[in-house]
Amino acid sequence: MQDDAGAERESAAQRDAAEEASAFSHPPVDPDITVAYGDHPDQVIDFYTPREPDPSVPAPLVVVLHGGAWRAPYDRRHITPFADFLARRGFAVANVEYRRGAAIPAQGGPADAGPGGPGPSQGPVAGRWPDTFDDVAAALDALPALAREALPQADLRRTVVTGHSAGGHLALWAAARHVLPADAPWRTDGPAPLRGVVALAPIADFQVAEKLDVCGGASRQFLGGEAKFAERLPYADPVLLMPTGIATTLVQGRNDIVVPQAVAESYADAAARAGEVVGLTLLEDVGHFPLIDPAADACAVVAEEIAQLAW
Repeated sequence: MQDDAGAERESAAQRDAAEEASAFSHPPVDPDITVAYGDHPDQVIDFYTPREPDPSVPAPLVVVLHGGAWRAPYDRRHITPFADFLARRGFAVANVEYRRGAAIPAQGGPADAGPGGPGPSQGPVAGRWPDTFDDVAAALDALPALAREALPQADLRRTVVTGHSAGGHLALWAAARHVLPADAPWRTDGPAPLRGVVALAPIADFQVAEKLDVCGGASRQFLGGEAKFAERLPYADPVLLMPTGIATTLVQGRNDIVVPQAVAESYADAAARAGEVVGLTLLEDVGHFPLIDPAADACAVVAEEIAQLAW
């Protein structure tokens, strides 16, 4: 007879699977225009014009960084319904693609079988060092000029960066480039001109994520495996890159079994120790995927959190 803990795990897994199926049930939404920020096929940004309330009025720009454990099979297409949802809420949207991990055996071990779920398999490696960071930095640097040309409705003075899961990590990292180590190639002289960051179930603390085996050890793979993990951590881990001085909110489902609540809480605790106030919105009866599912109430909460920083 199954014990209570086993039944609880099975129930949580079933809930997660149902939430994932709902989030991925929406057909991809084509952008209004796609612009390259580099020569690689993955170095592109999809722009969505604001649909409501008045597309002729300048709208806040939301930069979206997708998740998928930094692994190659999971590109920006899966988050296009979320990008469209934000555009229908009156935001201008820039959905950023970036290079993700490939089949590079030397860079890591087994990978998980799904876009977020744990469990080992012989799948693609998470992330690509340093290319993933090169691309996010290049995209954010190029974005103002590209948006002025491709998305004149966007008010660049009201830019918010958001990202889900691994993309949440990249959003936090992108806002912390000015506090990277002095020898980091991505370091900037000052903070990015952002209204804020809204990180959705972010992989915000790599060491806690590794203890919890988030996404099958994706953080360790991303940094090049055991041999490089500690050395590269100060250049990559948002929990070590504070204070940023940029308004930051984390949105986290309490029932998330992909990137558990403990990861977000660890980041918020570290921020407090660094003298920085970070908002942490915990949603009851919500797992990992409703945060980007236009059919879920949690997605409306995310849009409101973005609006609070943008407006």
